[in-house]
Amino acid sequence: MRRTCYCGEVTEMYLSKEVILEGWAHRTRDHGGLIFIDLRDREGIVQVVFDPAEIPRETFNTAKEVKSEYVLRIKGTVRKRPEGTENPKLKTGNVEVLAKEIEILNTSLPLPFKIEDEIDVSEEVRLRYRFLDLRRPEMQRKLILRHKAAQAVRKYLDSIGFIELETPFLTKSTPEGARDFLVPSRLNPGKFYALPQSPQLFKQIYMISGFDRYFQIVKCFRDEDLRADRQPEFTQIDLEMAFVEKEDVMEVTEGILKTIFSIIGIDIKTPFLRISYTEAIDTYGSDKPDLRIPWKMYTLTDILVDTEFKILREAIDEKNTIKALKVEGNTKFSRKDLDDTLAIAVNYGAKGLIWMRVSEGSVTSPIAKHLKEGEIKAIIERCEAKEGDTLFLVADKWEKACEILGNIRIELARRFNVIDEDRYEFLWVTDFPLLDWDEEEKRYVSVHHPFTSPMDEDIPLLDTDPLKVRAKAYDVVLNGVEIGGGSIRIHRQDIQEKIFKLLGIGDEEAKIKFGFLLEALQYGAPPHGGLALGFDRIIAIITKSPSIRDVIAFPKTQKGICLMTQAPSEVSEKQLKELFIQVIPPKR
Repeated sequence: MRRTCYCGEVTEMYLSKEVILEGWAHRTRDHGGLIFIDLRDREGIVQVVFDPAEIPRETFNTAKEVKSEYVLRIKGTVRKRPEGTENPKLKTGNVEVLAKEIEILNTSLPLPFKIEDEIDVSEEVRLRYRFLDLRRPEMQRKLILRHKAAQAVRKYLDSIGFIELETPFLTKSTPEGARDFLVPSRLNPGKFYALPQSPQLFKQIYMISGFDRYFQIVKCFRDEDLRADRQPEFTQIDLEMAFVEKEDVMEVTEGILKTIFSIIGIDIKTPFLRISYTEAIDTYGSDKPDLRIPWKMYTLTDILVDTEFKILREAIDEKNTIKALKVEGNTKFSRKDLDDTLAIAVNYGAKGLIWMRVSEGSVTSPIAKHLKEGEIKAIIERCEAKEGDTLFLVADKWEKACEILGNIRIELARRFNVIDEDRYEFLWVTDFPLLDWDEEEKRYVSVHHPFTSPMDEDIPLLDTDPLKVRAKAYDVVLNGVEIGGGSIRIHRQDIQEKIFKLLGIGDEEAKIKFGFLLEALQYGAPPHGGLALGFDRIIAIITKSPSIRDVIAFPKTQKGICLMTQAPSEVSEKQLKELFIQVIPPKR
């Protein structure tokens, strides 16, 4: 017998036809001499009926033996369910299969949890029995959607001239921001490969080699601390283009995202909003702002430059910035809410928090009596505040003040259920700083990576004021999550060497770590740029999963452990000797 269709495909189109089905016994019921088995496969469930009047006693007795998750093959005829017994929750709910034959292909032990959605069981148990967890309809829907998204992306990129090319997994250890996973080389004792954090250098090599439109849906590896949106191995949609500016990369990326979201029936509008890094921090307190939250921030320093209120006066004298977050009037704050908001501010490093409630053209606030009428009016006008709006003020260094209010913005939006979970708000954040200063190491570090090109007009600042240099970098943000980032790369040898020197990477170190790329740049490297999208993050968002672990078939725990296979594990002394490795026990 060969399967004729999936269980979930048995609808009225199969009425009176004979079908052969294979799957798992989802549920069994004995109703007054009739046996019902709900048979399940990846496409859904169909009800199968065993009537002793229609089949041999031996077949009926076999059906009585079936328990949950037995693997079955069943032959029968499709008929309409008796009137009043239809199940509108199932695609197959108007029909059932009157069984003629049954074969038990395999049995099953009692289950640690039910194979159904919304089970009340810990994630540890689910991951320990991942082979069962993946049978659940919810998990199958997510992984099938992931497959459809990947195929749609491939089809879209192929249609606009991209070539899918592979890059190696065993490569050279290079400093790209996170710790490498190292792989010892048996044939070269004492030397190691590294698993790639990204295909960055190789995709640049592809551009130099003339493959002007590359993409790959690729595994990447980073040995770093884990959380809900981070795994030691993850998947990204990686692309690179030659002879382009950043707008070209953005346009292709928007096309990819439009393609993915069309799978769930959502037509996202393009082009996305574009704002600079500085504007994002100044207005939303984050370089990945959630635009579903309608509240914005405003600068009040110039308005209060002559204030006589001591706390604000001292802040201005210390060259601090006074920022205000406006929370719109449909959010009502009790006294406890205001105290809780102060606690949030202090938790994020604020020295204090001032609140003002707009009422009848003025404000109610503990500090209202200390402000001039003109100052209050100017604050209301600057913040475009209306009746019932609440303002929260923080005075600190610009970045710190923005960060504090940005975190308050997110916390209050969650607390008061302001965020519409069915909305998808995209934007591009551009014009990032090229460099940052590492106070601990007393040196410049790359904000993105050392191959990011500076803005052409800012190149002279590399010699005079490096921290003012902007990068040709861009991040795409969805609902407050950075789902991808990229940049136009450095394609000139002299600029790349200058950046390395600023980063404290000398000629010899650069040659050791990046020699093959530096050499390639000397052989006619074209202008090029690209981007990587976090595929796991995108699928988690569109499936409304709280963690990317829910959209990865075999994820690790927050301690980097696979509970199903018990990896990582110890290896034999023989294996270690072959690799010339000795394990030193950690100090307790």
